Amino acid sequence: MSTVSTVNGGISFWYADQGTPPAREPLPGDSSADVCIVGGGYTGLWTAYYLKKAVPFLNITVLEAKFCGYGASGRNGGWLYNGIAGRDRYAKLHGHEAAVRLQQAMNDTVDEVVRIAAEEDIDADVHQGGVLEVAYTPAQLARLKDFHSVEVAFGETDRVLHGARETCARVNVTGAVGSTWTPHGARLHPVKLVKGLASTVEALGVTIHESTPVTAIEPKHARTPYGTVRAPYVLRCTEGFTANLKGQRRTWLPMNSSMIATEPLPPTLWDAIGWEGRETLGDMAHAYMYAQRTADDRIALGGRGVPYHFGSATDNDGRTQRATIEALRDILVRLFPVTAGVRIDHAWSGVLGVPRDWCATVALDRSTGLGWAGGYVGSGVATTNLAARTLRDLIQQDSGQSGPTELTTLPWVGHKVRKWEPEPFRWLGVHGMYAAYRAADRRELSSPRPGTDPVAKAADRLAGRH
Repeated sequence: MSTVSTVNGGISFWYADQGTPPAREPLPGDSSADVCIVGGGYTGLWTAYYLKKAVPFLNITVLEAKFCGYGASGRNGGWLYNGIAGRDRYAKLHGHEAAVRLQQAMNDTVDEVVRIAAEEDIDADVHQGGVLEVAYTPAQLARLKDFHSVEVAFGETDRVLHGARETCARVNVTGAVGSTWTPHGARLHPVKLVKGLASTVEALGVTIHESTPVTAIEPKHARTPYGTVRAPYVLRCTEGFTANLKGQRRTWLPMNSSMIATEPLPPTLWDAIGWEGRETLGDMAHAYMYAQRTADDRIALGGRGVPYHFGSATDNDGRTQRATIEALRDILVRLFPVTAGVRIDHAWSGVLGVPRDWCATVALDRSTGLGWAGGYVGSGVATTNLAARTLRDLIQQDSGQSGPTELTTLPWVGHKVRKWEPEPFRWLGVHGMYAAYRAADRRELSSPRPGTDPVAKAADRLAGRH
């Protein structure tokens, strides 16, 4: 399999497929709005959509540093699924039933995104095939069975546990010994969704200014090099790029994730691989992978490369390291040996937001009008939608238009967490953690023992994930 001709960077394969959108005008100078949203990704655009739908007369301005979907919304794996970062911790903090309500809201969110995309004529290559997560070592199988039991306990009674034969009947992953499948998931084309959403909110009357980096967010002010937007509500929806804002360097860690996309595969290879249900596909490794079968019959597969850049630095164009491309290619071939001669057409990377306790959150400070949502830890394609509807309800509650709702009382609302450690400790910690995970995965691949490698358990405790 050659990677010599691989396009590296250029934001993502999804943009290579669709083309970058025409540039919208930057902020022309000082202005005012009822709500100012900082960030033109899924969180910001969904929030603008639901607020404008609820209160059509609202003057809403979205400020985007590059162009809508430049960040994680235009680079992700296209997993619209019901996972949310931090649910187990919320169960410990607020009780099991509160976490069950959060999980049910996420289950419903998958259907909500599919419904709105259809209602607004956004063709995002959505296919509701569910999510299949596979195990191919004894240790992974033990974790998978535990994971399955926990998900059922949180209300997913429609989740199914498969053995080796049933797994391979769905997707012929080499060496698969089991899997768990949930119907609460769909594959989509991330850029088609974000471009369609941006056009939809503009048609509703929302103002979007691109090429307008916000340098500081203050109560009732969003400051940019071109002027300041004044608004009673200023919402931070910047996810992995939050560290670029004044005073936010250690709020959320910008974790890198990388992807490759193959050339379109011929029918003979798909006959060997299967994957007719077009489920999104994951595994139970510690340094896990995620993949989808695209609408044009490619495999798009992602995982961790260099997990973090010193000083919370973020990339500019999605370019990733050659060693990362080779590592992802090796994962692809290990899962599907028939792809050994397939060309890798594109590789790219992007950042996702990771709070210190790995818990996604949404909040509105009623004393300042400042709101935020994020820290999705890679599960943002659906979670952004739930966050946006929650921000809508919080603003309507604060402005006296409504009282508390089912969404505003979910346990992730208002959650606060301490900042990440200063450098060089966070760089050392993150790189040490993923080195431990990779080493644990290598040992588990060659071990007949069902127990999780103790080094991975130690890394989990160090990271604050458990």
